[in-house]
Amino acid sequence: MKITRVETINFSRMHEPERQWITAVYRTVKADCSIVRILTDDGLTGIGEASAYGWPVKIAEWVDWLAPDLVGKDVNDASIVPHPNGTSRAHDAAVAGIDTALWDLRGQAAGRRVCELIADEPLDRVRVYASGGCRYDWRRRPEQLIEEALEYIDAGYTAMKFRIGTTWEWDGVTVDRFLGLVRELVSEVDGRLELMLDGNCRLTEEQALAIAREIDRLGFAWFEEPCPARDIDAYARLSAAVDMPISGGESLTTLEQFRPYLERHAYGIVQQDAGLCGISETMRIAETAARYGVDVCPHSWHNGAMAMANAHVVAALPNPRVLEVCMHQGPLQWGIIADPPRVDGGHLILPQNPGLGIELHPEAQARFPYIEGHYAIQVER
Repeated sequence: MKITRVETINFSRMHEPERQWITAVYRTVKADCSIVRILTDDGLTGIGEASAYGWPVKIAEWVDWLAPDLVGKDVNDASIVPHPNGTSRAHDAAVAGIDTALWDLRGQAAGRRVCELIADEPLDRVRVYASGGCRYDWRRRPEQLIEEALEYIDAGYTAMKFRIGTTWEWDGVTVDRFLGLVRELVSEVDGRLELMLDGNCRLTEEQALAIAREIDRLGFAWFEEPCPARDIDAYARLSAAVDMPISGGESLTTLEQFRPYLERHAYGIVQQDAGLCGISETMRIAETAARYGVDVCPHSWHNGAMAMANAHVVAALPNPRVLEVCMHQGPLQWGIIADPPRVDGGHLILPQNPGLGIELHPEAQARFPYIEGHYAIQVER
């Protein structure tokens, strides 16, 4: 089966004011999506979502540049897959989209799901967590975080991750004030949600340690990227200080980048993203992490095709845990998919169709035409 064409389709949708979300100093005003499509001479089409953090226009440029080396090649030839380089996010996102689309094609050609190409006995469903907590504002109703959590419980979710809110300096927020809100949240959910916290790399080591000790005591599943991502020493000290896993790695795209974090025992959970490093590199990182006793909980923040790629990864892991599903992306997230998978009882049910098991909606381009410009604006107070 030979490749005849490689292309990128970009989608966007402006958020309604009530759907906009804010964290730190940035308000996100639109949702973006980049889908790489690979067509073959057998009439099959594979798709792979590239992380829109790579910037859709730049992703498309990289796909166009890489395409001539792919056209005419056999989709089952593993040597044709480009490799992430760890230096250009746009390049690596494009590579991830291409790699995932090739996995989709191989699965279709073999009549098997992608997870079945990776593991002999993959799961048929994966537990998901509601990834949100980005709408609460320390100046305007921080209790919205608790209301949001209760909504996820009502929707059937069993786990939730939240962030640390708007910039603390704006409103004099301290660690003690933040932990006060965390304790209220824990009391309100009353064991009905497993909780995770994402620091978005914004805390000092001193702040992170105080928070880590308390949320460890409260039974949190993990503390994600509390400090600047490149401060491996801080992550190693935090990991040694608490029993709860310190997690990270969503911006890393190669095994080589993960090596020092694994060797220093800086991460208890790694969070590479198939939308940024591809399924092939995701599994390579997972296999090496397993040697260090480190689990994988993929970062999977954007849209449905990316969620499906990461779902197949989770389903195939030797110790599958949870899949992240973004709760703030809006109708674009699953609207690009013709027959979205079902989420039932806090689990995503993997389609039984071969490959990724999904197709683009035939009206997706008409419904979600790409809108130029950045997805976020900076807020000043």
